[in-house]
Amino acid sequence: MTDVLSRRDLDFLLYEWLDVESLTARKRFAEHSKDTFDAVLDLCADIAHKHFEPHNKLSDSVEPKMRPDGTVEMIDEVKAALDIYAAAGLIAGQFDESLGGMQLPTTVARGAMAWFQAANASTSAYPFLTMANANLIATYGTSTQIDDYVRPMLEGRYFGTMCLSEPQAGSSLADITTRAVNRGDGSYRISGTKMWISAGDHELTENIVHLVLAKVAGGGAGVKGISLFIVPKVLPDGIRNDVTLVGLNHKMGNRGTTNTLLEFGDGTHSVAGESGAVGYLVGEEHRGLSYMFHMMNEARIGVGFLAISLGYVGYMKSLEYAKVRTQGRPLGAKDPSSPPVALIEHADVRRMLLAQKSYVEGALALGLYCSRLVDEQDTTEDDRLRADTTLLLDLLTPIAKSWPSQWCLEANNLAIQVHGGYGYTRDYDVEQYYRDNRLNPIHEGTHGIQGLDLLGRKVTMHGGAALELLGSRIADTVQRALELGSDAAQYSVQLETSWSDVLAVTATLWSTGEPDVALANSSVYLEAMGHIVIAWMWLEQLTAVHGKSGHFYDGKRQAARYFFVYELPKVAPQLDLLSSLDRTTLDMDPAWF
Repeated sequence: MTDVLSRRDLDFLLYEWLDVESLTARKRFAEHSKDTFDAVLDLCADIAHKHFEPHNKLSDSVEPKMRPDGTVEMIDEVKAALDIYAAAGLIAGQFDESLGGMQLPTTVARGAMAWFQAANASTSAYPFLTMANANLIATYGTSTQIDDYVRPMLEGRYFGTMCLSEPQAGSSLADITTRAVNRGDGSYRISGTKMWISAGDHELTENIVHLVLAKVAGGGAGVKGISLFIVPKVLPDGIRNDVTLVGLNHKMGNRGTTNTLLEFGDGTHSVAGESGAVGYLVGEEHRGLSYMFHMMNEARIGVGFLAISLGYVGYMKSLEYAKVRTQGRPLGAKDPSSPPVALIEHADVRRMLLAQKSYVEGALALGLYCSRLVDEQDTTEDDRLRADTTLLLDLLTPIAKSWPSQWCLEANNLAIQVHGGYGYTRDYDVEQYYRDNRLNPIHEGTHGIQGLDLLGRKVTMHGGAALELLGSRIADTVQRALELGSDAAQYSVQLETSWSDVLAVTATLWSTGEPDVALANSSVYLEAMGHIVIAWMWLEQLTAVHGKSGHFYDGKRQAARYFFVYELPKVAPQLDLLSSLDRTTLDMDPAWF
């Protein structure tokens, strides 16, 4: 069986580069050691391979169905796997010991979750959303809400969702129409429709805890009027709440995850004869979006990890295929009767494998780096360091979500190509990985939304402080790489030049005083910035392998070489386009299409 991830790579990133073992010196992680971290990673790899991967293709081909009575039917293997996952205590891994958690570092927990995301994207979505939901309530909820909802979720008895989008509004949350009315008894009545709700209904757990954005009267127009509510499928007294499954959406990938259209308060399950589903306010009225961003930002990095994991498993499968599949002969071979060679002997196949390796290993480094920032933010006693870490994490989040969603999908594309004609058949796994991963450029905000966020908000916040902070981190890596000499020094100069260029372009874009011009090509800016950040991740890895010998380290050096020779140069024409303040898209009249 081919591994879905490289444990050797994960160990290198966690221990040899990020030094997660040093986190055990902090109070929160004092009960941990490298041994406990390894035990968690070993357990996750074992459960993922034995209980998640075996039904991946089955859950793809036998999608959940809505029964006539409004319940959901799905294959038994999903619940069996999730019960094992919950029994192992993995949902509670990052949470406080007082809540039954292990207090694992986020860096380790994200690495552990990647095994499940690679083995079975659909089944892993249920605990993924539940953990983010529980984390939000644990942060902003009352002690009663924590007892009623967080503890059962961490035990695996309840699962959780996030309910933002609506059929008419999509990503434009200012236009949501779901309403909440204060009943004066500590509860609200929620009425409205939510769309694209992953894990929105199923029979996997006793209850489903929906976090719902809705507007309360008096909050004003737009997003300022949004509040956040806990709306359980089953109320604490055991009564079914007025939350109705209207239908299941059928997506091209992640088919084993129910994706739902939900109606809140349509009267199907009317509570006490009143209209509206019963909901409980989280925090204060009209601050719901700020609370939800806690879950959304966690989910965005999680989506990045899902894209990485799917790209990584596709790379692993295509690498194995290229080693065992024989086809063709070396270019210089003159004897047609000579035996064919393995695909990996062909230079163009090695190019495709190297591209995949550079994408997935570079992206995994970024995801784990962001996770290390979360651990730093949550446990440092230095207020200035905490503020800087939060700032840097805010800047990197749209990149950590979108770059893997674009380029690890390209890795899946190349994995299919390596397989040749077999690659796009359902007999091989790589076509499913591509379909599953194609959802991630849309999940938790499209590339366009992330580009607007990065260029429109993140690089300008606090007078550009986040951009300056990232620049200082890159400069530190460049200096260390320069001192190593050889290829690392050459690449450091290349990265330094690219960084200087992107700073100049950023200044040019915002010098016009015309936001529409500055933001017209923000997706191009996002891609260029993402490539520069991944180049930084590769230079970081190159410094970490310095002086070390062996095939693994040589592979890292060659992947870094590939990224700097083949990928980073793509940034220059993108920056040229941006600096020209091109108006092609702005000037395109809709009537001309």
